[in-house]
Parts: sequence; C-alpha cells; structure tokens
Amino acid sequence: MRKSIISCAALLLMAISGLLPARAQDIDWQRVDDTLGRKPAVAGDVHRYGFPRSDLAVTLDGVAIKPALALGGWIAFKPAHGGAMIMGDLVLLESEINPVMSKMIASGLEISAVHNHLLRANPMTFYMHVAGHGDPVRLATSIHDALAESKTPLTVAAPSSPPPAVDLDTGQLDQIIGVKGQANGGVYAFTVPRRDPISEGGMPLNPVGPLGVATGINFQPTGGGKAAITGDFVLTGEEVNAVIAALKSNGIEVTALHSHMLDEQPRLFFMHFWANDDAVKLARGLRAALDKTASTKS
Repeated sequence: MRKSIISCAALLLMAISGLLPARAQDIDWQRVDDTLGRKPAVAGDVHRYGFPRSDLAVTLDGVAIKPALALGGWIAFKPAHGGAMIMGDLVLLESEINPVMSKMIASGLEISAVHNHLLRANPMTFYMHVAGHGDPVRLATSIHDALAESKTPLTVAAPSSPPPAVDLDTGQLDQIIGVKGQANGGVYAFTVPRRDPISEGGMPLNPVGPLGVATGINFQPTGGGKAAITGDFVLTGEEVNAVIAALKSNGIEVTALHSHMLDEQPRLFFMHFWANDDAVKLARGLRAALDKTASTKS
C-alpha cells in the first residue's frame, strides 16, 4: 500500500511538472495540419511534415537535384511534456537564413545548427535545424510564419504527373545496403537505424527515421545504371574517421561533418556525402562505411 501511495504521488508530481509525455490522441492534429497547410507522414506517435523546395532548380556537377534527393525540408512533432516537441531541418537559400532565423527566435524556437550539406551546388543551399516544445498549434504557427520569410512553398500543389520510375536494380541495392528502400519522388531512399538508443533533452527519440536520427541514403538515377547519391551518416565520435576512410576509398566524397542537435545522448555527428557513379558500386561503398558503425542490418 505504501509503495502504491508513493507511486501515485510521484506520478502526480511528474504531471504537475510537465514531465509526463503527452499522448498523440490528446493533440488536435487537424489544427496542426491546417496551420501547416499539409498532411503529415505518421509513424508511431510522430507526425512529420515535409517542406520540399520544389521551387528551386538546383544542379550539382551537371545533375538536376530532385527535392527528394537533397532538398526535402521537414518538421516532426512528437507528443512530449504535456504538449509536443519538434525537430526539423529546413532548406534555405543564403538570403533566407537570417529572416527565417529572426522569426524563429522571436517565437521562442531554438536553432540547433546552420550549415551546408552539399558542395558546388548552384544555387547553394543551406540547412537550418530547429527545435522547440510547447503547444503544438503554437509551434506549427511559428514554423509557418518563419517559413513565410522564405520562398518555401506553403501550399501543396496537386501532382501534375506520376513520379518518375526509379531506373535502378532496387532489389540488388536492398540486398547490399541490408534494409528495404522506398521509392520517393523519383529517388530510392534508405533509412538505416542505429542499434543504440538515442535521446534529446532526456526524451527518447523514437521512431528514429522520422526524427532524423537514422542514417539516410538516397539514390537518384542518372542513366545507364548510374546514380547520384547523398544523405547523412549518424555517427558517434569514434566512428567518424573510420567512415570517412571507407567512403573516400570507395570514391564517395565527404561533403560535410557537423552536429544537428544540442543535447543528444550519445553525442552524435552527421556526415554528408556525394557521388555520381555506378549505383551498385556505390551501394557497396556505402555498405562498407555502414559496417564501421553500430547500424542495424536485416
């Protein structure tokens, strides 16, 4: 009986202090959808909203970058602390960084990183990682108002044609990478989780893919069995240089190395990469790099 009373008191204290996670069903997701002007992809209790820069015509080494390859901004909402926590990665032009940042800061959101992912892209794109917690509709309003300072499309246009087929041997790519990929807007995308649990601010980050803490690998066909590849490896410090060596020895360029978050456990680094070559050859190089990490393999 005494243990039960103590447990109830502890739960009450946690509820009062806002430490108990909110439940997804307690959030008015329709209002969040309406505020952001789009529907999310839902995985577990995470609602992820895409903000692709479909307005931009970006090329890199002669390759026209599809939004799904490297221009897919996003914001993910996870019920937490009596409301929601958000994490996101927004794609911006250089001239858009400070107006968007100022609006974010004024509304109480946090900026956790600003950096490049690619090299030699024209026009150059930058990536702003953001975080926050509180009332979900207020958070959505803050994101919408900040993005209005950029030319990020805030309305979703109906597709004018079906997405292009992925002209690659995706079955062989699946076998080499070790997980099942998914076609997305003419790009074949892999999400490879780590084996170790990841948390931010004491909150477990799960599912890892929608929250941006799984290794992402994207293949965009460029003809004749070739593909442009980019994405980011999620690494602990001791894995960084082993992965750099594995990528470079397989003809894959390392284009950025940095953090995305401020208070994650374990401490993580994100390594971005680029190549345009035979897709199967590149997949084997990526698998060699994944083998240097604590990543899952089916």
